[in-house]
Amino acid sequence: MDTKDKALVQYLKQFASLTDDDIGKSLPFWRAQKIKKGDFFNMQSMVCSDLGLVVKGIFRIYYRDDEKQEEKNLFFFSENQFVVSFRSFITRNPCWYFIEALEDSEIISISYDNLNALYEAHSGWSKFGRLLAEQFFSYAQTRTEQFVFFSHEERYIKLLEEHPNIIARIPAYHISSYLGITNPSLSRIRKRIGK
Repeated sequence: MDTKDKALVQYLKQFASLTDDDIGKSLPFWRAQKIKKGDFFNMQSMVCSDLGLVVKGIFRIYYRDDEKQEEKNLFFFSENQFVVSFRSFITRNPCWYFIEALEDSEIISISYDNLNALYEAHSGWSKFGRLLAEQFFSYAQTRTEQFVFFSHEERYIKLLEEHPNIIARIPAYHISSYLGITNPSLSRIRKRIGK
């Protein structure tokens, strides 16, 4: 078993308690990919056809606000997280945003068709699909609730909990955009937390 397969097997067992047989049946469908910094996992207006597991690197989901001439970050995905435009993936409709690598990254991905074939043939994979849907629903609802109930500082702390070393890995303006604040506001928050 190569390094790609070992990482995948370990994560799938942890995520959905899949059996060795379930995982073994899926291995031919997964493929390792390298995505260079600045390249895209998926583009706006394209259907997202793959589900990726981030082995190394960090991705941002963002859209362009043409009126304000700026980009707005919605989510970050880093190691041991699935990266996908989930709505586009399950509905087969075009994605509304971009998914870009912020570092040279490595993922292991599976196509929509192959994943659905696994859902149909193996009950363990049906459970995986349910857990995946629950996870992405939770991401979306949590993000909405943070903007309603959390202060900027609380959102920043939550981001650090989810991605502990993100500050050292990506430019501050990406974090400011994600939090919905300016760079000076982010600097003040970082100073306060540093104390």
